[in-house]
Amino acid sequence: MFSPTLFFELRRYSSQKFYSDLSAGLIVGIVSLPLSIAFAIASGVSPERGLITAFLAGFIISFLGGTTAQIGGPTGAFVVIIFGIVEKFGYSGLQVATIMAGVFLLILGISRLGNVIQFIPIPVTIGFTSGIAVIIFTGQVADLLGLNAAGIGADFIARWSFYLQSLEQTNLVNFALGLGSMAVILLWPKITRKIPGPLVAVVASSLLVYFLGLPVDTIGSRFHNLSSTLPPLRLPEISLTLLRDLLPAAVSIALLGGIESLLSAVVADGMTGKRHNSNMELIAQGAANVVSPLLGGIPATGAIARTATNIRNGAVSPVAGLINATFIGLSFFFLGDLMRWIPMASLAAVLMIVAYNMSEWRAFRSLLKGSRSDALVLAITFFLTVVIDLTVAIEVGMVLAAILFMRRAILAADIHMVPEAGADPTVPDLEILDPQGLFRKKIHVFEVSGPFFFGTIYKFEQAMADTAEIPQIQIIRLKNVPFIDATGLYRLKEAIARSRDKGVEVYLSGPTPIAMKTLQKGNVAAVLGSGDRIFKKFHEAWSHAVKQLDMGKS
Repeated sequence: MFSPTLFFELRRYSSQKFYSDLSAGLIVGIVSLPLSIAFAIASGVSPERGLITAFLAGFIISFLGGTTAQIGGPTGAFVVIIFGIVEKFGYSGLQVATIMAGVFLLILGISRLGNVIQFIPIPVTIGFTSGIAVIIFTGQVADLLGLNAAGIGADFIARWSFYLQSLEQTNLVNFALGLGSMAVILLWPKITRKIPGPLVAVVASSLLVYFLGLPVDTIGSRFHNLSSTLPPLRLPEISLTLLRDLLPAAVSIALLGGIESLLSAVVADGMTGKRHNSNMELIAQGAANVVSPLLGGIPATGAIARTATNIRNGAVSPVAGLINATFIGLSFFFLGDLMRWIPMASLAAVLMIVAYNMSEWRAFRSLLKGSRSDALVLAITFFLTVVIDLTVAIEVGMVLAAILFMRRAILAADIHMVPEAGADPTVPDLEILDPQGLFRKKIHVFEVSGPFFFGTIYKFEQAMADTAEIPQIQIIRLKNVPFIDATGLYRLKEAIARSRDKGVEVYLSGPTPIAMKTLQKGNVAAVLGSGDRIFKKFHEAWSHAVKQLDMGKS
């Protein structure tokens, strides 16, 4: 059902709930202010674009979303992608890529595919999340040390090479201000959690710069033309060539946005005891990413940390998210001039703490100690994210995960002929139905366990080929086959046809409803021959086979 959670919550709203939402919305708005500015700058765009995104996209996500307390806006997950797009295509290219990603998310939500995006394996998710954290941290070292890294780009190796060669040029005042900001962020929660540590660090460092005239780089010195007004609605120029070039980046934005927003929604569910509407959430994310870039914004999604902060401070409905967005919007319009005094070192400290928190290092370490295949996917995805490109990392990680999953499915599959003597534990009925083994040379039973798909076909063909004697009847037991793909169906029909050419009749027993549907669509009954040769139970197939043999004797 496509109904925003806000509309449902307003039916039973009260003044008491409003006061709870008001308090939570204002607090999370204070948290969002420095983060929105920092994420924008780290992404290679001017700071006001982060505030515009938190205002516009955040409002739309709360208004249309399917989560009770979701807070939307710019996040660290997008930093790497945005930086690369802006560097290559400029802001207009970022607008196009973001709108494309928004359309993809809208399609996923409207098509009710909200759960599909959750099937991305954890090693891939942790791999690129940890990789993004490393890149964000790396990108802030220059601002922490007070180095001019213009023109270095986002290349991981090039940046660290530059840092190591330029250590003697470190601005010690800048460095001390950054370390001091980091200390405030880490230690402030021990004093109080009512006022966010990042805000205290940013305000305190800004006051020091203003009153002491510290020789450090600030937002004002880095960005000379800060704006406190929304830019006019502007459609970017679009061409087929540009759409083609930006498609991989747009898909990455959509995937990251969808994953992070739904992960945030799951976290919110765990904290509130409510259930989110994943399809409505994707529609809200899609709408936000279509509208926001038209007015100067950047990609947005649900922010896990800010959502958790919202809930911890008493949010009970999406109204808190609307208040958060409104607060940021008012700050953008009326406090824009004060932003110019914020030191870059302080924002670097904020982002370094964010990078550490999003690094998932505990999950990373745990996965490395797990299965070799998961560790391999994790390591390759992480390496490609950090050294090559996030888009490539996601693509390669997904392909590797799929290949390794198929390998596991192949190893788990078991296709063999039931032995001629003794009871087979997988076919316990055989010892009861033929205790003296009178018919086992004339009736061969093949037990198939696991998915019957292109990866396991060779096992089936090998089992059929290993039969030394040619029986009169073959029974292929499909009780433990969850599904049959197109290749499996094709090879099964081929095997049946070859057996019948040798004068061997083939019966199928116990197909699951899904497998049966595939058999019916593939018209396997016609290949099996006249009469009923597909049986619900194995003992029915065996009894029919014995009856056929007895009729042959007479």
